[in-house]
Amino acid sequence: MEPITLVLLACAGLAAGFINAAVGSGTLITYPALIAAGIAPISANGTNTAGLSPGSFASAWAYRTELGDRMARLRWPLVASVVGGAIGATLVVSLPERVFVTIVPWLVATATVLIAVQPILVRKIGEHRQRGAHSVWPWTGLIGVYGGYFGAAQGIMLMAALGLVYDADTQRSNGAKNILASAANITAAVVFAIHGDVVWLAALAIACGSIPGGYVGGRVARRLPGQVLRGLVVLIGIGATAYLVLHH
Repeated sequence: MEPITLVLLACAGLAAGFINAAVGSGTLITYPALIAAGIAPISANGTNTAGLSPGSFASAWAYRTELGDRMARLRWPLVASVVGGAIGATLVVSLPERVFVTIVPWLVATATVLIAVQPILVRKIGEHRQRGAHSVWPWTGLIGVYGGYFGAAQGIMLMAALGLVYDADTQRSNGAKNILASAANITAAVVFAIHGDVVWLAALAIACGSIPGGYVGGRVARRLPGQVLRGLVVLIGIGATAYLVLHH
């Protein structure tokens, strides 16, 4: 890879790590960047997951205060996320590549819609919170499968589920979202690595950006103007969807 390509991937990782910590869906930036760098779709997915995983952990670390007294409660959701992430990644490497290539643009489009309607989801969650179940691990397991398979909007899905059945406090739910996404992503990255679907130089470049991006994003998430950031991510998602449809 050309040095300029690695620098651009690191910049994409920085932006994605920041966005993952605050909103989710940083994959909408890094996955198209990897495709544009000439990496095949399955390998781009594995590389993306491996590169963003350290950033997810850095985001969780930034929320360690909110997580400190909740780790016992999150034990089974974490296990479910690990199992789900492994299942999702295994589906990617087991199914024909054409299945993944066909589905991904639709997943990106769906993720973009979810980000756009996030305020409505949050409002509905608040209205129906009292009707929610108290067990969060089945939800985190299912979302972990999705996260292991592709991951765009995994954070949005986790925030929706956690706000309903875990904690109405946005900051506590965001902290839990970060560590659960980290568990699913790291597990999926291991599966991709075992199957040889990680371009390590590109993953390292993304990780060099996603680690500081994830930590800084986690630290400043509560101060961000959510509407502006959400609008930016939606625009990126529309562009990513168009790019993937046109190129695949």
